[in-house]
Amino acid sequence: MNRQLSQQEIDAVFQNLRDRKRDVPAVKFDFRRPDRIPKSQVRAIHLLHDTFVRNLVSSLSAYLRSYLVVNLVSVEQLSYSEFLEGLPTPTCMVSLGLRPYDGNGVMELNPSLVFPILEMLLGGSGSTSPAMQRDMTEIEQKLLDGLFRIILGDLREAWKGVTAVDFTIEAMETEPQLLHILAPNEAVVAIAVEVRIGETVGMMNIAMPSIVIKMMRQKFDQQWSVRKTHASDAEQERILRIVRGAALTLEGRLEGPTLTVEDLLGLSEGHLLTFDYPVGRPIELVVNGAPRFTGHIVATGKKRGILIEAARPAPILQGRTKEETGLGGSPAPAA
Repeated sequence: MNRQLSQQEIDAVFQNLRDRKRDVPAVKFDFRRPDRIPKSQVRAIHLLHDTFVRNLVSSLSAYLRSYLVVNLVSVEQLSYSEFLEGLPTPTCMVSLGLRPYDGNGVMELNPSLVFPILEMLLGGSGSTSPAMQRDMTEIEQKLLDGLFRIILGDLREAWKGVTAVDFTIEAMETEPQLLHILAPNEAVVAIAVEVRIGETVGMMNIAMPSIVIKMMRQKFDQQWSVRKTHASDAEQERILRIVRGAALTLEGRLEGPTLTVEDLLGLSEGHLLTFDYPVGRPIELVVNGAPRFTGHIVATGKKRGILIEAARPAPILQGRTKEETGLGGSPAPAA
């Protein structure tokens, strides 16, 4: 274990480290890509579309008269070109108006989902539809109007908690590359939703321009700050109900003189410590390590107790008095 490395061995170690660094691939950064929205806002959009998905399950199940499973897969930020590259072709893709905001969003339904739904709307079960790779006819597009009306209705309802957005269909296209509503390098927030109807599984993808989401930032901040206030009040009341039955540790302390560590180490059998605690001085009653009350030692039968004479001032919790929180009140009887 005492053997020392030679200079050649040390050089070989550093050479291996340099070789490993060369193997790490470089990642290109596109400086043309606009600034992205903060992660906190992305999480808020994720929670918002959780509500959208839950509402969509009941709405589509009633409309199609069949049980559906709808799951929110992801909410992420991409460029518009990256979003289009992940879509099948041909597909069902619509341009969404976002009134009163300028700009357009995109909603896409996979063919693996569209054609089984069309079969169900025409009286079929939708479970035996083969995988089709073709454009939709005008009649089929008209049949989807009711489906889009329900989806956009639930989308409006979900966004209403943040701001009123009137989602409307402005155009429909089957080739993703032909829907030129955004610049290829423009950032979008992509929402992926999985829809399962029996054995059929398909994706619904929604993209909204990041610039529009940035315009809503103040709305998001107001909405979540209000929700946080209401949630904290309800949470505080719930915790208070639980804490009322909790057990606490009470200690009556005689606060005497201090002692150095050196003197403490020198203590031995026979030494006498004088605390010099006056009889008339109140005793601190410590609750879970925090001084809360003062009182005097009394006798209760063959035991000793503390008669509480005063309570230390306690902070008011969200408008609640000390009596409501159980931290104050009139002197308690002797323990």
